[in-house]
Amino acid sequence: MKKIFSNSLLILSILTSVSFAQTKKPAQVAPISPAVSAAKQNLEIPFVNKTLANGLEVIVLPDASVPLATVEIAVRNGSFTEPPELNGLSHLYEHMFFKPNRAILVYRCEIYLKYGRTDLYNGNACSDKLKLKPQIGTVAYLDNYGQLNVKNATTQEEVVNYFFTTTSPYLSSAMKFINDAIRYPTFDENELKEEIKIVDGEIDRNFSNPFFYLDRALKDKLFYKYPTRKNALGTRETVLSATTEKMRLIQSRYYVPNNAALVVTGDVKPEEVFAMAEQTFGSWKQREVDPFKEFPLVEHPPLSKSEGAVVEQDVRNVLIQIGWHGPSIGKDNPATYAADVFSYILGQPNSRFQRAMVDSGLTVGADITYYTQRNVGPITVTLITTPDKAKAALKAAYAEIAQFDKPDYFTDEELESAKTLLEARDLYDREKLTDYAHTLSFWWSSTGIDYFRGYHKNLRAVSRAETARYVKTYIQGKPHVGVALVSKEAQAQAKITPEDLIGK
Repeated sequence: MKKIFSNSLLILSILTSVSFAQTKKPAQVAPISPAVSAAKQNLEIPFVNKTLANGLEVIVLPDASVPLATVEIAVRNGSFTEPPELNGLSHLYEHMFFKPNRAILVYRCEIYLKYGRTDLYNGNACSDKLKLKPQIGTVAYLDNYGQLNVKNATTQEEVVNYFFTTTSPYLSSAMKFINDAIRYPTFDENELKEEIKIVDGEIDRNFSNPFFYLDRALKDKLFYKYPTRKNALGTRETVLSATTEKMRLIQSRYYVPNNAALVVTGDVKPEEVFAMAEQTFGSWKQREVDPFKEFPLVEHPPLSKSEGAVVEQDVRNVLIQIGWHGPSIGKDNPATYAADVFSYILGQPNSRFQRAMVDSGLTVGADITYYTQRNVGPITVTLITTPDKAKAALKAAYAEIAQFDKPDYFTDEELESAKTLLEARDLYDREKLTDYAHTLSFWWSSTGIDYFRGYHKNLRAVSRAETARYVKTYIQGKPHVGVALVSKEAQAQAKITPEDLIGK
């Protein structure tokens, strides 16, 4: 499942002190009986999709309840495509996407002509720029640009996405802007220099967050041979050395229709979207060779041994993470569904794991997550505790891990309840279609949209035997990495060793 890093419990616990005496016991959640869940409606995600002749996949999720539409373009790009010399350039490219493209330059020149501003027309070499008009076509849609001001973009390990949210009448304008932005970027040198500074500032902000050091320490050890492939932010050295030529390199490799998806959600009609997409994007020339065949993903080697590390930062509490290599999409899909269900069982307040770790007073927070990825998804146990209880918390966590595969570790009711809660969360997420467009983009890029289409059906089929296979295959007895984030003063009290962190 997609991991969410902005977990308020984690951030607050890092940056503030936590008094165990003031920590309230979480409310118990009544299990949902198998009979109730079996009677549930069919919860398949009601999107439709079509692939254009050039390879562009168009995914539409209609909902006319609100007169809004989100238009998003997703690209299979991100850190999983980046060797060290390109690490961070997918992120920098994202920053350049909404900068003036050739269509905007043509539009400006037409405005200069319209209002007789020959000074601006000549000063901006408009006679040359207008020669692009036959290739680009009409740019009159830019008269509506003010209606497209809700826009953003994100870069993750295995997807980069760009989107507009607007009112339904401006769907075509949003689609045309995205088409021109992705096909006709200028990568202006001055704009690039400014964005390099902004991304450099983002790197600075991340280094000011103690959790960043923990996250990087864990991933750098888990993916020791190819750490840049799991670092979507990128490295400062690579970002500062970015050039227009490198931006063009990324464009030529990955920003092609047969490596992209157009996702449209909201008050739209699928057949109209398909026709509009064909008219707008149909002439976009596909790449002759699939980029992932020409530039195949690396194979992250398995860990040969377990390893622990203490990261000293100025924090008040002790934050511990234990990580394993989890299943990869395309290699062990059944285990990815089992991982989601198992994580959700353990995350419930009344689970055995929570009772042992939180209700016991050993930690103020405990969690286990699996991050669905095509290129090795990590499994992470997170513990938030205090210096005086850190060693005991680690010992208890490993004692629980040793019991994960036991038949009595969770009940049949907890198994069915987890499945139902996962479905309910997805239904809740669909209420905000702008965000759900990002969800569809994520799954399309990392897993393929057919994986997500059958998600709930396969989730429902997860059995106790499959969760046990998942645990035995990827967690119990497997090499892993343990990392603790702790201040120098707290470490003097906690005395956590690398051996403690790996359960020795």
